[in-house]
Amino acid sequence: MPNPSRLRAAVLTATLLISPLLTGCGEDSEDEDLTAQQLNWEDCPAPSQAEGGGSAPSPLPNGDEWQCATMKAPLDWSEPKGDTIGLALIRAEASGDKSERIGSLLFNFGGPGGSGVTTLPAFGEDYAALRTRYDLVSFDPRGVGRSAPVKCENDQQLDAFFQQDATPDDAAERTELLDSTKEFNAACEKNSEKMLPRVRTTDAARDMDLMRQVLGDDKLHYFGISYGTELGGVYAHLFPERVGRAVFDAVVDPTQNPEQGSLGQARGFQRALDNFAEDCTSKIEDCPIGDSAQDVKDRIAALLAELDRKPLPGIFPRDLTQTAATNGIAQALYSQDFWEYLTEGLQQAYDGDGRILMLLSDSMNGRSENGEYSNITAANVSINCADDKPRYTAEFVESRLPEFRAASELFGDFLAWGMVSCTDWAVDGAADHPDVSAPGSAPILVVGNTGDPATPYEGARRMVQALGEGVGVELTYRGQGHGAYDSKNKCVQNAVNGYLLTGKVPTAGTVCT
Repeated sequence: MPNPSRLRAAVLTATLLISPLLTGCGEDSEDEDLTAQQLNWEDCPAPSQAEGGGSAPSPLPNGDEWQCATMKAPLDWSEPKGDTIGLALIRAEASGDKSERIGSLLFNFGGPGGSGVTTLPAFGEDYAALRTRYDLVSFDPRGVGRSAPVKCENDQQLDAFFQQDATPDDAAERTELLDSTKEFNAACEKNSEKMLPRVRTTDAARDMDLMRQVLGDDKLHYFGISYGTELGGVYAHLFPERVGRAVFDAVVDPTQNPEQGSLGQARGFQRALDNFAEDCTSKIEDCPIGDSAQDVKDRIAALLAELDRKPLPGIFPRDLTQTAATNGIAQALYSQDFWEYLTEGLQQAYDGDGRILMLLSDSMNGRSENGEYSNITAANVSINCADDKPRYTAEFVESRLPEFRAASELFGDFLAWGMVSCTDWAVDGAADHPDVSAPGSAPILVVGNTGDPATPYEGARRMVQALGEGVGVELTYRGQGHGAYDSKNKCVQNAVNGYLLTGKVPTAGTVCT
């Protein structure tokens, strides 16, 4: 069986279900200069339920402890002297000679909605080289984890929400999906009305500039992954003169609206599935889930069709539905390290047991073994709906299904119907797509992975173009999985480390294999 803690750590998305806001929303900062606040760094507590639960982070390999603190930020950036919220931060102090220290390197691991406070320690060893000259710092963005978390439905309601059919085949199933989505969105408004208008990416970018000042840095040194690249691009647009050394990895296409982004993901996940099937059947030993790449995909399609008619036993008392299986397959395609779990899960499902695929799906949804959910879904939906202006109807989705199915037989319907998630949202979206133009910014290294399912490779070049001439520097990794640096590819890591540690900008167009 896959290791649940490893799976959860690798999901670079978010967390749910703690209602009190850290520092509350009742504190008035009228007489307080938030840039002058002193952070009280202490040993880190165990993650909250909203962050996914579990144990406090283990010490670093050299015995150093992770430290946590809470930073005050304005609840509403249009009223910076008004009420405040608390943003949860974590750091590992620089391990090298203090005279060589550059400053803090701020990480955002994506989502939107990922808890940086839990994710950074899970991957801390991967950034040991960067820690020689930087304090490694991450945070729970507003609305996430311990930072004024958005709350929507409870654990029991979320179990039912994720059991529903997310790819309706008839009018009754369509009505059920739309009603369930409307109920979820109404719960978000009821439980988090004050936060919903204040979790936009522009708000988080302003929070990061406050962090820069509170941490004592003249420039923001930044490592953004997945949605973290969009957040970094928005920061660069708002504060181009304050960008220090920055890296974007697993790059979101900033030129696309939600429909275009969903269609791009359909193509990206299909490409990853093709690569998985080809990899399995090209090995010397027999592939246990198909005789050819096409046979592997045909058998998966047949399994999903059968699950639509009759779910399999999953993790008691829940069944493995077609939607859960699709979600679990998508989760496994995020990393080539998970391909063995996908093979094992498919073998098990063909034998009538859905536990592994359901475990993968639970990992994607932020559900722990004890049945508690992080606020991955609440935060992700809230931030996306606050950012994205379009509101798609069921009729619109149905009109687009042929193109989505052409992009991916397996994932097309799933990603198309996901577009209705903001339809009944309580807050208007900000724009069709983010503005990341950043004339005058320092160079930003933009790393695209040709096999990335979630943020397809084409987005890296469009990010470079959108940042503007002389800002984005493109690097290509010809690999698999979501992101490039964590693949351990030496060419990628040397280029990224070289820039962040010495300021050496790689040659634009560099290709790593």
